[in-house]
Amino acid sequence: MIVAVSRDEQHRFSKATLPVIRLLTGLGVEGDAHCGETVKHRSRVAADPSQPNLRQVHLLHTELFDELAGAGIILSPGEMGENVTTRGIALLGLPVGARLRLGQDALVEITGLRNPCAQIESLRPGLLKAVLGRDAQGNLVRKAGIMGIVLAGGEVRPGDPISVTLPAPPHRPLERV
Repeated sequence: MIVAVSRDEQHRFSKATLPVIRLLTGLGVEGDAHCGETVKHRSRVAADPSQPNLRQVHLLHTELFDELAGAGIILSPGEMGENVTTRGIALLGLPVGARLRLGQDALVEITGLRNPCAQIESLRPGLLKAVLGRDAQGNLVRKAGIMGIVLAGGEVRPGDPISVTLPAPPHRPLERV
C-alpha cells in the first residue's frame, strides 16, 4: 500500500508530502526536480548530462523507518527524498525489471537501488551508516530504497494499492543506479 507521496521542484534532500502526485510517462513525477528523460541528479549530470534517467521515481518502504526508529533515528515520509513511501512490499528484494502498478493507472519499472550519499548525514547524524549494511558474505547492502522509470502515467495517492509483476526469469538482483 502507498503510505505517502512526495515531490519537490528544487534539489533539496527532503520532499514535501502531498495529497496526490502525478507520474508522467517516460519522465517521472510532475513538478519534481528529478523529472525528465535524462539524468537530473547533480553528480550524474556533471559526469554525463545525456545519460538516460533511470531514477525518475524513488520508492522507500516504511519498514525502514521502523528499523531506524529502533536505532533512535526517527524519520517521516518524504524526509529521505522519496517520491512514494510504501508499506507491505519487500522493495529491496525485487528484481530489475519488476513492475509496480501504483493506484489504478501508474506503472513503474524498477531499475535499481538508491545509492545513499554522504549528504544523508545532514538529515540525521548516523543515518548513512544505518542505511548501509553487510550481508552474511560481507557484501554491501543498500537499504535507502529503489529507483524506477515511469512506463504509464497517472495520479498516485496515499492509500492507493500497489501490485507487483515480476519479469520472466532469470531474475537479476538490484544494483545501484
